[in-house]
Amino acid sequence: MGEAKRRVDQGLPPRERKVASSKPKDTSPRIAPWLPLTQRQGEQFVQVTTRGAWIGIGALVLFWITVRFLGPALGWWTLADG
Repeated sequence: MGEAKRRVDQGLPPRERKVASSKPKDTSPRIAPWLPLTQRQGEQFVQVTTRGAWIGIGALVLFWITVRFLGPALGWWTLADG
């Protein structure tokens, strides 16, 4: 027996429909009519890649400090030029 028939037989009201999505639809204009990307998505891409670049720069600086200063100071290795 189907759910709707069971509810009718038991005297229950029909089940309420769920909202398809709680996220608001992106209504910003597209970058190009043939490209399925909006301007907001383009801005988000730039923000994420900029943040990733700065994280990479910071990781590179930490790596350089470790190799150049911390490693030799803690006796993990010696520098070839020093």
